[in-house]
Amino acid sequence: MADWFKESFGEDYKVVYRHRNCENAIREIGSMMKWANIRPNSRVLDVGCGMGRHAIALSDLGYIVTGLDLSDVLLTEARQMDTEGTVTWMKGDMRRLPFENGTFDATVNWFTSFGYFADYEDNIRVLKEMKRVLIPEGRYLIDFLNPAYLLRHLVPHSERVDELSGLHISETRTIEKDFVVKKIQVKPPADADGNLQPIRHYEERVRLIGLEQFKQMLTEAGLDLEQVHGDYNGSAYVADSSRRLLLLGRRTV
Repeated sequence: MADWFKESFGEDYKVVYRHRNCENAIREIGSMMKWANIRPNSRVLDVGCGMGRHAIALSDLGYIVTGLDLSDVLLTEARQMDTEGTVTWMKGDMRRLPFENGTFDATVNWFTSFGYFADYEDNIRVLKEMKRVLIPEGRYLIDFLNPAYLLRHLVPHSERVDELSGLHISETRTIEKDFVVKKIQVKPPADADGNLQPIRHYEERVRLIGLEQFKQMLTEAGLDLEQVHGDYNGSAYVADSSRRLLLLGRRTV
């Protein structure tokens, strides 16, 4: 499905991923920013900020934050969550960042907000854009899935009912060539008259990119890789067993 993200990151996305909250975000990112040597008061770009939970958490930790996303729906939600108005929210495509060269001290990319594009070169363009908007020696952090762990622990099917909306959410996960594919079915409850509502369908695709492939991509983009971690607790990355693939480094001069 071409540009699946233009359809999937809408109103239903907010319900499907309601369980991800700001409290979890603060716990996930606080120590990682220290590992990456990104100091408070740094100008940080959150690439693919979604509903803004990480960007707001970064602001609370003392960073000067800009959140960028392509979805108007998710940006509207982010602005509503940002009750203090401390984050700058921007609409834009991560392949063509709407910022001048050297605008930021650091870029961050959280919770597998990468690898969305069918064209492999588009993913490298994202990394090159991250480099372009960084100052010399600027830092980056990418929080990605670990393909080997995912393949071993893939849950083929799950379903649940969202308590607040009554929506029945069904998710089917498969591996198709170099992508993990999640097909989501959202079934609304019957209306007050007992009439059934149309079922809505979405698809998410993320390219499975392992450490060695990331090393090649980062080198091509002009980004040095300095640290690799396997989870939010700072554990060493082990290809077969780590839950995450956390990449930290800097822009080459």
